[in-house]
Amino acid sequence: MSSRRGGRGSRNPRDLPRDQQVSRKVSWLLRHGAQQEGLTLGKGGYVNVNDALNTRALKSLNITFAELRTMVAENDKQRFSMIPVSSAPNDATDPPSASEALASISEADFEDPADFLIRANQGHSIKLDTEGLLTPITEDSVPDMVVHGTDEKAWRLILKSGGLRRMARNHIHFASGLPKGFKPMEQTEAGDVVKDAPPVISGMRNSSTVLVYLDIQAAMASGIKFYRSENGVILTEGDDKGFVPYQFFKRVENRKKGGGVLMKDGVLPDGVEVNFGEWEKEVGAAGGGKGGRKGGKGRGGGKGGGKSRVNDDSCDLFAGT
Repeated sequence: MSSRRGGRGSRNPRDLPRDQQVSRKVSWLLRHGAQQEGLTLGKGGYVNVNDALNTRALKSLNITFAELRTMVAENDKQRFSMIPVSSAPNDATDPPSASEALASISEADFEDPADFLIRANQGHSIKLDTEGLLTPITEDSVPDMVVHGTDEKAWRLILKSGGLRRMARNHIHFASGLPKGFKPMEQTEAGDVVKDAPPVISGMRNSSTVLVYLDIQAAMASGIKFYRSENGVILTEGDDKGFVPYQFFKRVENRKKGGGVLMKDGVLPDGVEVNFGEWEKEVGAAGGGKGGRKGGKGRGGGKGGGKSRVNDDSCDLFAGT
């Protein structure tokens, strides 16, 4: 399920290919809309597949169990996990990975959706305990590279606000490497050298034009905690204000031709000043406040209500993907 027809530019979800409609609807449900649909996410962010299929959101597309299984298996960013109920996380044992849990399941066993659980691996705005969902990063497991992908418009706002903010999400998202075809402009520091590693598939949109390389060691030393999701995304709640200050930006690059290095070593570019008040006004005017597409005031403006709508997370400029 990796069709790109329609893309992020399509304003009407009905114009998208079926696989993208399904993925976006399930993303909205498991990341943001579970409570609105009468679901409670359990430990590790899992919910029963049968319960999910019976929500108004998924029934609106007549999504089947077979489609859901295909989506989980073929999603290009591995955004979802599905496991048997018997492998559900608990306090007594460490749960196997989703791939391990399903490895021994034969096709004949995929009959009853009530026997399975599903979750989004990251990207939630629903408040969840990280235990069973994310793996803490320690001094022994720090990635060689931690980079946040964004674009020029968001970068200007990031500078104005003084750093990265998690906004309506639970976490700020980073990748542990670069997508296929991306190369860092500078490779002078050992931690930033691309070591013929396979390209990352999650944590950054391929459309990102501005790359923010983070000094994760310094950020961790300041007390900021980091985690890794099952699909390899690096996540942080930021400091006690949900914030990663620009002082931890090791290097920022503009990938566009002639863009160059925008910032280095946590020093703001010449002429740039942090102005949080102006940032608040600008983000608020653009509909970038708290909340999702439905329920409360969200990016779309106004108060939500009525039928649940697809949230494909494409408007979240600060949290990544």
